[in-house]
Amino acid sequence: MLTINKLITQGRGLSRVLLARAATVLLDWDVRQKSRFDATDSQGRTLGVFLPRGAVVRGGDVLVAEDGSLIAVQAAPQPVLVVTPCKEHGSGFDLVRAAYHLGNRHVPLELKPDHLKLAPDHVLADLLRQMHLTVAAADAPFEPESGAYAAATASAGHDHGHADHGHDHAPSATAAPKAIQIQSAPAPHVHGPGCKHDH
Repeated sequence: MLTINKLITQGRGLSRVLLARAATVLLDWDVRQKSRFDATDSQGRTLGVFLPRGAVVRGGDVLVAEDGSLIAVQAAPQPVLVVTPCKEHGSGFDLVRAAYHLGNRHVPLELKPDHLKLAPDHVLADLLRQMHLTVAAADAPFEPESGAYAAATASAGHDHGHADHGHDHAPSATAAPKAIQIQSAPAPHVHGPGCKHDH
């Protein structure tokens, strides 16, 4: 067994040549959220992964074995629910509402500008359909958000790749304040006998 106790976030600092030569390992989210697990890489080697407790492995990360060899992590496709706004009368705001309600239930959730992804759950799928969202089953890589606290505590241990700009978001003394425009949410869709809202 090849022991691994180091992870390089998104392979930062490694050359493309090294990454191209690296073995790969295909892992689903259930495995990648564990700090200790066994796996088999593309070269048939058994890996014993022992990362610091609380570590999460993402697709694109690189594991470093005790012998110095590199293993590039790939997020394995797995069953997920893909949630999108209704094409007829939905908007991006519907996804914001859905993310809010799912977040209140502490549901692991992958956020994208045009869709959400979550693990299959028929109760949550029904809830989302009642919110007039389209819910479709798919096999896809799953990369749920870590959460604000996880991001804050992890920032001390790795680089987020934002060295090209500062993180001081306070307005400068010379900057003019920006006007805030508040838009009301669209009126809810009322279902009638002729509505073809088949989700």
